[in-house]
Amino acid sequence: MVEINRKKLKLHGFNNLTNSLSFNIYDICYAKTKKHQDEYIRYIDEAYNAERLTKILTDVSDIIGANILNIASQDYEPQGASVTMLISEGPLHEKKLPNTESPGPLPESVVAHLDKSHITVHTYPESHPDEGISTFRADIDVSTCGIISPLKALNYLIHSFDSDIVTVDYRIRGFTRDTDGIKHFQDHEINSIQNYFSSETRSHYQMIDVNVYQENIFHTKMLLKNFDLNNYLFGAGMEEFSPQELREIRTGVRREMLEIFYGRNLDKLPVDF
Repeated sequence: MVEINRKKLKLHGFNNLTNSLSFNIYDICYAKTKKHQDEYIRYIDEAYNAERLTKILTDVSDIIGANILNIASQDYEPQGASVTMLISEGPLHEKKLPNTESPGPLPESVVAHLDKSHITVHTYPESHPDEGISTFRADIDVSTCGIISPLKALNYLIHSFDSDIVTVDYRIRGFTRDTDGIKHFQDHEINSIQNYFSSETRSHYQMIDVNVYQENIFHTKMLLKNFDLNNYLFGAGMEEFSPQELREIRTGVRREMLEIFYGRNLDKLPVDF
């Protein structure tokens, strides 16, 4: 892989590399009755409606220093929402984020620079009709060209949702030319997506990397380490269930989380799950 020092690279024209970040976040809960399941769906629809999602994506555009050209947003029936933003290069700030393999900012500090791109988010609330497991999924895509990697927005986005499982994909596409006409297929060094998370975030999640370095493809899966069943009961407290019911609910919720994390149905759960 060609290593490029971004400060020394002089381009011929526009930077044609596309840096694409896609990730899914999952929030899991147990809703005992049909009434509770319906209430969970309504809660998610209100908490992550198009207006709230637009605010989150607007913050992302601030983080990467972009001008918003157009916003298309929609709440759906019976549930779910989508927001798409077209964005363009924003003015340079006096302090812009370095294009280095390090975490981006949290909500309290947002400065950066971007060339031109788009940001999208789609939500998918759903529930199991028989077993009481309800799952909320948000799909987010940030695609940029130019100075800064969209990975600088990842740290903020993780903190904007209740995330039990996160899958992150990052890929650098295309090529750009320097002033000597030589193609460059990467304009910044990256070893792992994990290096773009804060130490606090990394401490809260079990993480696995699956990277194809020669193709500039990076993949990280994240599973929340601490499991407190009380945090997963929607519309009811632990005192409302028998010890046997709590064991069954715990098994069901953990199975849901592990199957999403590993991307397959599990016949047996790990002994230490």
